[in-house]
Amino acid sequence: MSEDDTEQIHENVLAEIQSFELPIEATLRSVYDDQPNAHKKFMEKLDACIRNHDKEIEKMCNFHHQGFVDAITELLKVRTDAEKLKVQVTDTNRRFQDAGKEVIVQTEDIIQCRIQQRNITTVVEKLQLCLPVLEMYSKLKEQMDAKRYYSALKTMEQLENVYFPRVSQYRFCQLMIENLPKLREDIKEVSMSDLKDFLESIRKHSDKIGETAMKQAQHQKTFSVTLQKQSNMKFGKNVYINHDRIPEERNEITLKHVLEDEDENEEEVLTVQDLVDFSPVYRCLHIYSVLGDEETFENYYRKQRKKQARLVLQPQSSMHETVDGYRRYFTQIVGFFVVEDHILHVTQGLVTRAYTDELWNMALSKIIAVLRAHSSYCTDPDLVLELKNLIVIFADTLQGYGFPVNRLFDLLFEIRDQYNETLLKKWAGVFRDIFEEDNYSPIPIVSEEEYKIIISKFPFQDPDLEKQSFPKKLPMSQSVPHIYIQVKEFIYASLKFSESLHRSSTEIDDMLRKSTNLLLTRTLSSCLLNLIRKPHIGLTELVQIIINTAHLEQACKYLEDFITNITNISQETVHTTRLYGLSTFKDARHAAEGEIYTKLNQKIDEFVQLADYDWTMSEPDGRASGYLMDLINFLRSIFQVFTHLPGKVAQTACMSACQHLSTSLLQMLLDSELKQISMGAVQQFNLDVIQCELFASSEPVPGFQGDTLQLAFIDLRQLLDLFMVWDWSTYLADYGQPTSKYLRVNPNTALTLLEKMKDTSKKNNIFTQFRKNDRDKQKLIETVVKQLRSLVNGMSQHT
Repeated sequence: MSEDDTEQIHENVLAEIQSFELPIEATLRSVYDDQPNAHKKFMEKLDACIRNHDKEIEKMCNFHHQGFVDAITELLKVRTDAEKLKVQVTDTNRRFQDAGKEVIVQTEDIIQCRIQQRNITTVVEKLQLCLPVLEMYSKLKEQMDAKRYYSALKTMEQLENVYFPRVSQYRFCQLMIENLPKLREDIKEVSMSDLKDFLESIRKHSDKIGETAMKQAQHQKTFSVTLQKQSNMKFGKNVYINHDRIPEERNEITLKHVLEDEDENEEEVLTVQDLVDFSPVYRCLHIYSVLGDEETFENYYRKQRKKQARLVLQPQSSMHETVDGYRRYFTQIVGFFVVEDHILHVTQGLVTRAYTDELWNMALSKIIAVLRAHSSYCTDPDLVLELKNLIVIFADTLQGYGFPVNRLFDLLFEIRDQYNETLLKKWAGVFRDIFEEDNYSPIPIVSEEEYKIIISKFPFQDPDLEKQSFPKKLPMSQSVPHIYIQVKEFIYASLKFSESLHRSSTEIDDMLRKSTNLLLTRTLSSCLLNLIRKPHIGLTELVQIIINTAHLEQACKYLEDFITNITNISQETVHTTRLYGLSTFKDARHAAEGEIYTKLNQKIDEFVQLADYDWTMSEPDGRASGYLMDLINFLRSIFQVFTHLPGKVAQTACMSACQHLSTSLLQMLLDSELKQISMGAVQQFNLDVIQCELFASSEPVPGFQGDTLQLAFIDLRQLLDLFMVWDWSTYLADYGQPTSKYLRVNPNTALTLLEKMKDTSKKNNIFTQFRKNDRDKQKLIETVVKQLRSLVNGMSQHT
C-alpha cells in the first residue's frame, strides 16, 4: 500500500473518531492490521490533530473572554438586589407560612374527609355487590325453613353461577360456598323422608283408593249395561214360554235406580288426586333431578314399591271366609296400580310402561295363584258369586287403566266350574228337602184358582183332566212343580255367574245348558237314586216317583225353551247343546222299577217267613195256609196301585213277584235245616201252590197272554205233581226228552226232597217193617234214590 493510501485511511479513522460513533474497535483494528509502522504514523497524526483542536479552542476562548468579564461585572451589580429580594422573599414566605397554618389544618381535614368519602363510596359499592348475595342467601334460608326445597335448589344454582363469582374474594362467601353441599344433603334427606312418609301413606290408604276406583268403574259399567238393556227393550218383544216370562219391568226399575244413583253420585266422583297428595313425589323427583341423582331416586322408588307390591299381594289366611276379605284384597291391589298408573302419566321416567307391565305380570301370576287356592275353600255359592263379581269389577277397573286382564277372565272359567259345583251341592240339599217334604200322592185340586197356580209353575197339559170337574187330582205329586221351579232357579243362578264375562250369547247358552245337564244327570239323578234306595220308601211311593219322573222328563223341552228365551239364542242354532233329561229320568225310572221289584220281593220274603208248616203232618188241613192267603191279598192290592204305571212295568213287577214267590217256596222245601217231610206236608204245600196258580190265572195285572204268568210256578208244579202222583218210572224213563212231562224237574232237587221223605217214612212207624205195602214203598223209594243219585253223578261227570 502506498503512503498516500495510508494517509487517507488515517484521515478516515480520525474522522470517525471525531464523529463520536461508537464502538470504534473495528476502526482502530484496521489501523493495526495495516503496515507495521502504521501505528506510529497514526499516533503522530492523532497528536497533530489534537494540537490543531487546542489551537481552535484557545482562539474561541479569546474571542468570548470579554463577554464573560462583562457578565461577571453585571452579576456583581445584581448581587445586592438579589440579597434584598431574598430578604423580601423570606419575609413574605414567613408571613405566608403564618397565614397558611389554619389553611393547612383545614386542608388536612378536607383531605381526611375526601379519603373517608372515597372509602365510603368504595364500601357502598362493595355492599351493593354483596347485598344481592346476602339477600339470595337469606332467601335460601327462608325457602329451607318453608320446606320449599326445589326453589331452594334453584336459588343455590343462582348463587353458585351468578352471585358467588362476584364476591368470591370475601371470607363470608367462602363460608357460604362451603355450607351449600351440606344444605343439599339436608334437602335430599328431608325429601327422602317425605317420600317415605308418602309411600307409607299410600300403603295404608291403597284400599280406599282402590275402593273408589272400583266403585267408579262399577257405576260406569252398570250405567252402560242398563242403557243397553233399555235399548234392547225398546226394540224387543215380550216372550212367553209356558208362562215363563222374562221380567222386563224389573229392568226398567233397575234402570231408574241406576240413573238416580248416578245423579246422586255425580257430584261425589273422586279421583286419585283427590285422595292422595302426590306433591312429595313430585318434589323429591325434581330435587333429585336438579341434584343430578335422578337414577338413585328412581331405583329407590321402584325398589320400595316392589316391596309394597309383595305385601299387598300377600293375602290373609282367612280371606276365603267372607267377601270382605276378598274385597279388601282387591281394593289394595287396585289402589296400588292406580297410583302407579298416575305416576306413569304425570312423571317422566320415574316409572315406565315396561316397568308397570313387568310389575303387573308378576302381580297377576300371584293374584291368580291366590284366588285359585282360596276359592277352592269356598263352599257357599253366594260367596263364590260375589267373588266372581269382585273379580269382574277388579278386572274391568284395571283394564280401564290399560292393564291386560285376559288371564283373570280365564280364571273365572275355572271358578265358574267351582261355582257350578257349589250350586250343585246346594241344590242337592234343596232337592233332598223337597223329597223329604213330599207326601208322594197326587196333587188334589179343589178350585180353578189352585189349578191355574199349579199350571203357572209347571207346564202340565192334559185335555182329559181339564174336562173333569173340581175337585180333581193331578197325577204327579207336589215335588214335581217344586223341582221344576228349582231347576229354573238353578239356571238363573248359573246365569248370574255367566253375566259380565264378556262372552257371546251362544257361549252363555252353551254354559247354561251344560250346567243344567250336570244338575239333571248328576245332582237330581243322584238325589232320586238315593231317595229310591231309602228304606222308608215303600212301593206306593216308588210308583209315584216313577210317575213324577215321567212328567219331569216331559218338562225338559220347556226348560230348553226357557234357556233359549233368557239367552236370546235361536232354537235352530246348530251347536246348541241338548238337555239330558230323557236319559236322567229314564235311569231314575229304571232304578225305581228295580227297587219296586226288590221291595216287592222283600215283602214276599216277609210273608214267607211267617210260614209255619208242620212238615211231619200225616194229613193236610184241607185249605191253603193263612200266610199265603195274606200274601196273595197283599199282591192283589199292590197290583191295583200299579195300574198307574206303564203296562210293561206292572207286568214285569207281577212276573218278578210270582217268580220270586215260586223260588222262595221251592227253597223252603229244599232248606238244609229241614231234615224230613211227610206226604201230608207235601199235600198241604200243594194246596198253597194251587192258590198261587189261581192267583196267577186271575190276571192281577192286565196284558199277559194266555197262561204266561202261570209259567212262573211251572217248576214247582211239575215237582209237586211228580211226588203227588209218584210217577217215578215215567220221570226216569223220559228224563232229558223235550216231550217229558216232568221236563223242568231237576234230578238234584228231586233227590233232595225224596231223601227227606225217605227219612220221614222210616221214623213214622216202628212197625212199618211188618207191613208189606209200606215195605214195598220203602224199597221203591230206596231204588228211586239210587237211580237219582246215579243220574246226578252222571250229570256231574258229564259236566
